[in-house]
Amino acid sequence: MAWPAIAISEPNGQVRRIGVLVGIAEGDVEVQPSLLAFQQVLQDLGWTDGRNVRIDYRFAVADPDRLRAAGAELVGLKPDVLLAQSTPEIRALLKQTRTIPIVSPMIADPVGSGLVESFAKPGGNITGFTSFEALNRSIKGRVNPGFL
Repeated sequence: MAWPAIAISEPNGQVRRIGVLVGIAEGDVEVQPSLLAFQQVLQDLGWTDGRNVRIDYRFAVADPDRLRAAGAELVGLKPDVLLAQSTPEIRALLKQTRTIPIVSPMIADPVGSGLVESFAKPGGNITGFTSFEALNRSIKGRVNPGFL
């Protein structure tokens, strides 16, 4: 859902770059359907890998050192946007950049994990989605209980 904003700002056929940090082994069968779906959605929006966008993937089994190294590699490629799904992946990218936008399709608890300041004013360079359960945990006790 964040990609249309990038599409609108594409200048004169410039190839955009997306860095994707995956905290699973590259050959893991569980990750392949998600990556194919991601590529298909981009293609449906007019973004084709190798034509007007370049997608750089880095895989690192959830080992903090490997995630940091893979994150550093991706940031070094100077992508227009980074994609990460889990908190450890996002943390690895945040150690490398506070300026490149980081998009996450499902951050478990961005406030509770310290990735963003608050839902109202997240600050920083992270955007994405969270589940209602995470929202409920993060604001419990801070709003009128009848609201939830």
